Amino acid sequence: MARPEEAVRLDSVSKIYDMGVVQVHALTGVELSIPAGDFVVFLGPSGSGKTTLMNIIGGLDSATTGRVFVHGRDVTALSQDDLTEYRRSDVGFIFQFFNLMPTLTARENVQLIADLVHSSEDAGALLESVGLGEYMDHFPSQLSGGEQQRVAIARALVKRPRLLLADEPTGNLDYETSREVLAVIRSMARENNATVIAVTHDESITEKGEMVVRLRSGRIVSVERKDD
Repeated sequence: MARPEEAVRLDSVSKIYDMGVVQVHALTGVELSIPAGDFVVFLGPSGSGKTTLMNIIGGLDSATTGRVFVHGRDVTALSQDDLTEYRRSDVGFIFQFFNLMPTLTARENVQLIADLVHSSEDAGALLESVGLGEYMDHFPSQLSGGEQQRVAIARALVKRPRLLLADEPTGNLDYETSREVLAVIRSMARENNATVIAVTHDESITEKGEMVVRLRSGRIVSVERKDD
């Protein structure tokens, strides 16, 4: 079993995609322990396996071999129904392209997720906390990229997830807006006692992380901690 202070533990995780004629080894023997409450950055170029690794942790993909523990729970052993509940209740997702419903206001986009879980934060209060109090009744088309990403952050946090996964969360934002968005993610995650894993190819994001995991060709090549 994973130790109580671990948010995530990966034991010899590999992922192979069968492409018919060839097999693509996306991950090979990944071993990693992530402390609870950390802001962790998975850093690597396209094809390094970082997004595949995040998707396996989040239950969006499955490992070919190995085991994945999240807060002591063996995610690799869950049934499809249990995986659905795990994604719904335990994991918050922030994506590069925001994925907001264009016909819903900011408040309605957040409330849509709140209605899926038994216990949630107040949608309006969360939007206030990310600086969108004056814009919660605006539609996505009426918001800037940074404002839309703040809605996405509120949407991910409204269900009080223990694990927050961010896939290239600043990929469509300029440098200054990126810094502001990362600061919001880190601050809100700490307030909600959530562990954050951010996947990126942007070296500048590493300054926000307590742990930086560098990947190349499906393998971890280094793990750095700010307190080392």
